Amino acid sequence: MFFSRKGRLKKSGDESLLQSLELLRAEWMKQKEIVDRSLEPSGHVLMQLHLAEAKYFYLLKEAKKRKVSTSPMK
Repeated sequence: MFFSRKGRLKKSGDESLLQSLELLRAEWMKQKEIVDRSLEPSGHVLMQLHLAEAKYFYLLKEAKKRKVSTSPMK
């Protein structure tokens, strides 16, 4: 009884993690494109790029630690 609840919680947490990873990757790529198109990016823009990158890689590391993948397990 308790173990099935634990499995559902892990599954919903993993799905949430994957959604967050997608959003952060999109944000990181958007910031990277802004910097690439800028002639002289300001310090604030560069800071936003590094922050988005750090957030993405932190969650990516967490997903690897949890052994979460985007493909369905067989």
